[in-house]
Amino acid sequence: MNPEQKRTIPPSPSKIKGYITAILFIILIWGSSVKTESSIGEFIVGFPNIMDLLGQMFPPNWGYFNNITDAMLETIRMAVIGTTFGAILSIPVTLFSASNLVQNAWIFYPVRFILNLIRTIPDLLLAAIFVAIFGLGSLPGILSLTVFSIGIIAKLTYEAIESIDQGPLEAMTAVGANKIQLIVFGVIPQVLAYFISYILYTFEINVRAAAVLGLVGAGGIGLFYNKTLGFLEYDKASSIILYTLVVVLFIDFISTKLREKLI
Repeated sequence: MNPEQKRTIPPSPSKIKGYITAILFIILIWGSSVKTESSIGEFIVGFPNIMDLLGQMFPPNWGYFNNITDAMLETIRMAVIGTTFGAILSIPVTLFSASNLVQNAWIFYPVRFILNLIRTIPDLLLAAIFVAIFGLGSLPGILSLTVFSIGIIAKLTYEAIESIDQGPLEAMTAVGANKIQLIVFGVIPQVLAYFISYILYTFEINVRAAAVLGLVGAGGIGLFYNKTLGFLEYDKASSIILYTLVVVLFIDFISTKLREKLI
């Protein structure tokens, strides 16, 4: 082997970038703790109070399950209705947000801005606004979950549409297909499985969200959270937490299996 043909070993990458990143991360953590006036010392001092609270929460009040079953079912129904309405209303929003379907930037950019605005507003704040408008009950919770679902489903779906294979669309355009035909025969078959998967994913999130909307009077199991915590009935509050955990884990398991079969 000629000396010129000897394999050259590349130099090891510089570690300066890693050091700078670590230093910036430490500064960020330190600055955040200073501005929020929090410290590890406060956590250590308050840790015994955490253990006292946990001691009051266990064992749970198992008999309280009978009192909250109807409220848990109402929570699930709120999530089902809110997700369904949100999925239906997200369809036109999705189509107007996809830049490969609507080439006019004066259309899809404003629609995307509205989607960003929807996702910026927390679901609890939406529920509080609707409670102020419609009063206490399940309706404000359903409306807040509907708006929340539109933001998630439309965002994920229009990104899926923009990443589809453009070949079928170009071929259909070449033979004179109109916009509706492009969507029905070229777009929907490619994104339908993803759309259903996003609906199931949003439903999982909405079950968790609906469980706490009652804290602002929007119905569901959250009303019992507010009641038990307000009266310092921590054993009952732990029963609600465990009940909610079992329901959420079951729904997550079923939803995950369905999404695995779709994609």
